[in-house]
Amino acid sequence: MFSKTADPTSAPPAPPRPSTGGTNSARSVLGADLRITGEITSTGLVEVLGEIDGNISAQGLIIGQEGRVTGSVRADTVEVKGRFDGKVSCHAFTLRSTASVTADVTTATVVIESGATIEGRFLKTKG
Repeated sequence: MFSKTADPTSAPPAPPRPSTGGTNSARSVLGADLRITGEITSTGLVEVLGEIDGNISAQGLIIGQEGRVTGSVRADTVEVKGRFDGKVSCHAFTLRSTASVTADVTTATVVIESGATIEGRFLKTKG
């Protein structure tokens, strides 16, 4: 008997957002104005543009040109453009030309660009 018709002036419903839970596509950027002391854990990529004093565990780590990290790092990939002091355990370790590193590094592969400085030890992982 009575029926409801759609209002022609109303907007269509928004499409559902894709879920990012459980994927490793997440990227966390820690800005240049941040200074963090403590532990950082992520299942995705962490990009450090500020200063971190503590341990980092992530799928990947990028230390930006102005970034500084002091502590221990466990990640699949680590790329350093800024400063790093501590210990690293990773699969792939890359030092860009602007990198300054004082660390003990355990890794399977290493890339060091001309201009990067490193002081410490390298240990090759098995496998």
